[in-house]
Amino acid sequence: FMDERGYLEVETPMLQALAGGAAARPFVTHHNAMDLDLFLRIAPELYLKRLLVGGMPRVYEINRNFRNEGIDRQHNPEFTMLEAYEAFGDQDSMLDLTEDLLRLLARSLDGDGAVRNFDGHAIDYGPPFDRVEYAELFERTLGCAMEDDAAVRAAAGAHGVEEATSLDHWLLVSALFDRHAATNLDPARPTFVLGLPSMLSPLTRPDPDQPQRCFRAELFIGGMEISNTYTELNDPDLQRQRFTEQLAGSGEHDAAFRTLDEDFLDALHVGMPPAGGFGLGVDRVVMLMTGRHSIRDVILFPLVRPEPT
Repeated sequence: FMDERGYLEVETPMLQALAGGAAARPFVTHHNAMDLDLFLRIAPELYLKRLLVGGMPRVYEINRNFRNEGIDRQHNPEFTMLEAYEAFGDQDSMLDLTEDLLRLLARSLDGDGAVRNFDGHAIDYGPPFDRVEYAELFERTLGCAMEDDAAVRAAAGAHGVEEATSLDHWLLVSALFDRHAATNLDPARPTFVLGLPSMLSPLTRPDPDQPQRCFRAELFIGGMEISNTYTELNDPDLQRQRFTEQLAGSGEHDAAFRTLDEDFLDALHVGMPPAGGFGLGVDRVVMLMTGRHSIRDVILFPLVRPEPT
């Protein structure tokens, strides 16, 4: 599918000097010969974007990411992602690409159409996917505007969110959305949630008409987040500002690991074209397409706790 659309498959480093491209806790290792701490990658994004700077117009990678976080039905510390970037693409072209890919997968498995059964739901990938604005869904579910700090903190307190009075406003918005708004989506209807908050999306181009929102969308199917699509930020000065703002709040959210990648900023100064990008959770797609309810059922060797000796 990707090759037919002119994308070139590449591989980028698994060992990275900085953990970047996502807000997640990395695994840390050490290279003895260079006496250098390194990180297993949490995302390939910043390296794939360097390839756009270097003149490759369409690139993708299907490979492993590693995040030193919890294990549950949807999460394994080692997992597979498809991530792709297209010069002169944008969020809209990436939305179409994601939808076309999932529809093709469903049709390749369903000889009579594009319906796959998952968790008691018959999910039809044939019709156009639904689309809803993040702010609209947040307000409909929580009863307040996501920009209203006092109301958001009150809602967080009412819903038992820890540190409701002290946590960064946008981290509270994210926590409330993930726990309450996203779970209200119909699991049988593939739905893109558009216009995520800019402060939660430091690598994404903000909407000039509503700078607190950006050109990023998340796809939810079967009660799971399946993919992210973006219009990428390619302004080096604004990117530095976003990295700096993220670092300023790093002590407030223990689960996020933030870095300022000077080499990547140098690459943006050389010049990255306007671009669209997307990331797709391959293991979760396999769950959807095969009707499996746990990521452990689609990974041959999921991480398990050793037997006590």
